[in-house]
Amino acid sequence: MYVCNPASPPDFLSRIKGVVFDCDGVLVDSRDANRMYYNLIREGIGMLPITPEEEDYVHMHSVNECLARIIPHERMEEAQEVRRNLNYADIYPYIYIEDGLTDVLAAFAARGVRLAVHTNRTNTVDNLLKHLEIDRYFHPVISAGSLKRPKPDPEGVRIILSDWDLPRESVAYIGDSALDERTALAAGVGFWAYKNPGLAAAMYVPDFPTLLACLDGLPATAKDCQTGNSSI
Repeated sequence: MYVCNPASPPDFLSRIKGVVFDCDGVLVDSRDANRMYYNLIREGIGMLPITPEEEDYVHMHSVNECLARIIPHERMEEAQEVRRNLNYADIYPYIYIEDGLTDVLAAFAARGVRLAVHTNRTNTVDNLLKHLEIDRYFHPVISAGSLKRPKPDPEGVRIILSDWDLPRESVAYIGDSALDERTALAAGVGFWAYKNPGLAAAMYVPDFPTLLACLDGLPATAKDCQTGNSSI
């Protein structure tokens, strides 16, 4: 596994034409928000807060998978009613954009690299990206709610590849969990592990400022030389 190093950026970075981002744990630090959200649902039906093991699970999976994990089947309708009455916008103050992310997105855009999001969020990702003012960078945005099969099934990545009309070898998927690792492997695209060196990946990215420094060390592209190249 290559460790992202600005002193010697890997050759494959120059060949990348598209990057797919996971959301939670990559674009944003949302662990506190996720814990709060599912604890509010449990509290609403008189249950205790989620355990540390359940917290790890809800940080990666779709909302229906999470509810099936933390709510007894016979109480699911009660939990869904509580969920329908929650205003997810109240959770936004507890979601933090990752340091250096916007600079990396701008750098990729300046090089003409396509960007997308593939997340197991169900129906909150579009509004979250707008709230963070980074929605303009991503197309398409694939959520679990738009798929028959969420991650780690490769359906979402295949939709992105088709939309971009790019070969798999020119696209990378950046994620922070074993679920993301399995998704990239199933789709046949390169995997970059973000803040998690324990994953099997083509590249380990410790943080976005380091990735930006690696991109800055690459030769300029024709896109870089165009006037107004940083707007998309």
